[in-house]
Amino acid sequence: MPNPRDLGLPFRGQPGRFNAITDVPGVQVGHVTLISGEGPTAVRTGVSAILPGGPGPQRPQVPAAWFSLNGNGEMTGTTWIDESGWLTGPIMLTNTNSVGVVRDAVVAWGQREGWDALWSLPVVAETYDGFLNDIGGFHVTAEHAFTALDTATGGPVLQGNVGGGTGMIVSGFKGGIGTASRVLDVPVPCTIGVLVQANFGAREDLMILGVPIGLEVPEKLPQRGPAERDGSIIILVATDAPLLPHQLKRLARRAGLGLARTGSVAHNGSGDLFLAFSTAVPRIEAGVEHWSALPQATLDPLFRATVEATEEAIVNALFAAETMTGLHGRTVHALPQDRTLDLMRRYGRLRG
Repeated sequence: MPNPRDLGLPFRGQPGRFNAITDVPGVQVGHVTLISGEGPTAVRTGVSAILPGGPGPQRPQVPAAWFSLNGNGEMTGTTWIDESGWLTGPIMLTNTNSVGVVRDAVVAWGQREGWDALWSLPVVAETYDGFLNDIGGFHVTAEHAFTALDTATGGPVLQGNVGGGTGMIVSGFKGGIGTASRVLDVPVPCTIGVLVQANFGAREDLMILGVPIGLEVPEKLPQRGPAERDGSIIILVATDAPLLPHQLKRLARRAGLGLARTGSVAHNGSGDLFLAFSTAVPRIEAGVEHWSALPQATLDPLFRATVEATEEAIVNALFAAETMTGLHGRTVHALPQDRTLDLMRRYGRLRG
């Protein structure tokens, strides 16, 4: 994919090696992408898996919190996260109608991996891809979820029209999966990684680094009918900084500021749901949990990094996504990159 940073977009902050959520040690990502058929049976969907601690016999259990900026969407398992402060397994991303089958698949996968999964409340989040995908055909299966989980790895992350983001749209341009990261030296050496499944926004609102791209590029809008749904966005924030669940809630809220930088107003019909977790788990000695946590007054660099990485992850999704034709021959065009770069240059927002 063309890297917006390499093309001269002046994002603030220092990214990690892969500029991805996988820069946080232990975090792994896997995708299954489903593209087949044409016309009324076009399949343009998939499923993505994010493992906070990697695969293996030990069920990952990490401190976590979630936040709903606008709740016209679904993220399962969040009641227990609120109650306990723990994320106890992978996070799955898919389309709206596939939440149930993917949730059940995670339970079965956990049993296969040897977890005590007879009691399990998996986290599965969705955005709606029914403009391009035969969403009523229920094409995502348990086997697809198993494959996403089994193939999750660290390192570079595929972005754009992949996994759960395959059929997604951002401000009338093709959207999907995006990721970015920030490496910090203060208050302690740590990493913030963000991954989004982006499917939100109106064309006239789209901003990239302060440039009103949506107003400057009003053409090539997909022709939506009056019954078409608004979009949504899922934002996952990972860190290896030692944080308590209520501090992770503060981090999750800041993802909304990064979203706002791209022009979102969190429409009534949008499910804007965010989850943050830390891989710095408390140690247990003599049956007592011993937590370490950064002081509240030192969190500003983490807040800034979350905002910056969220904004960049959304832009990365736009730059990675490619034009797609799907259900009933509907076409959603990719962001016109040459024109976007010309506009960034004209507004003085391009290096070189």
